[in-house]
Amino acid sequence: MPDMNTTVNVAAAGTIRVGDKTVNRLGFGAMRLPGPGVWGWPQDRENATKVLRRALELGVNFIDTADSYGPEVSEEQIAAALYPYPKGLLIATKGGLTRPSAGKWDTDCRPERLKQCCEASLRRLKFDCIDLYQLHAADLKVPYADQIGALVELQREGKIRHIGVSNVDLRELNIARSSATVVSVQNRYNFAERGSEAVLETCERNGLVFLPWSPLDAGGFGQNVALVEIARTKKSSPYQLAIAWLLKRSPSILPIPGTSSIEHLEENLASASLKLTDEEFEQIAASATRGGLRNRS
Repeated sequence: MPDMNTTVNVAAAGTIRVGDKTVNRLGFGAMRLPGPGVWGWPQDRENATKVLRRALELGVNFIDTADSYGPEVSEEQIAAALYPYPKGLLIATKGGLTRPSAGKWDTDCRPERLKQCCEASLRRLKFDCIDLYQLHAADLKVPYADQIGALVELQREGKIRHIGVSNVDLRELNIARSSATVVSVQNRYNFAERGSEAVLETCERNGLVFLPWSPLDAGGFGQNVALVEIARTKKSSPYQLAIAWLLKRSPSILPIPGTSSIEHLEENLASASLKLTDEEFEQIAASATRGGLRNRS
């Protein structure tokens, strides 16, 4: 797209409090840095290093990862590229999913295993304490309160600073908040998939950060008619609009678009300066269609 807006000013999105830390309200999700299918090491390991370092150069100070990305690869990449970490950088990770094979994601949130996962993430990330540790998903074989309880114990031991949850419904979020101080929720959410509205509204009312995963539908918004038309008038890209929509939707939202491409990283982060009118916001929301699933990793 000609004249696409790629001027990057991450600070233009404003800031947000994550527990006791303030970060810019446009972060980076590190899920796409491992190999295809979020499995193993990428063919070009140096590229992942360049992407991570470029993200920080452009003002990103919130990175989200998980022990299951790779598995283990994403956390190791972050430490290799960025350690010793600059002051003000918040790295959040998650535990609770297993990867028995490529393309397969299972839950195992037994308290003893969650503690092992946290210890392993501490070693890989070279932390004494993880600023934000998130329960990746609910394990239906284990009482949810027990899963949260394991994180509370880790917090008491000084191994994690703040607790977050992911892939939760309202009932699970209420259970978590009844036994822990939860500072964040990470659920699938974008302009076309808004099944977590009630969870988002709870976050808004209670000062929790909402981290929407799949903000770009894995590149599937590239052919959405409404996005394409508005993008043409604003000299932007459909993906930038999808991120700008999230930023306008709620001040509680901290988008974390991920990519393995420096070009797409810069494009995504330029969304911080893109402002939607109320009419454009509603037009995008009303379209609520995916369009073609063009891969853009």
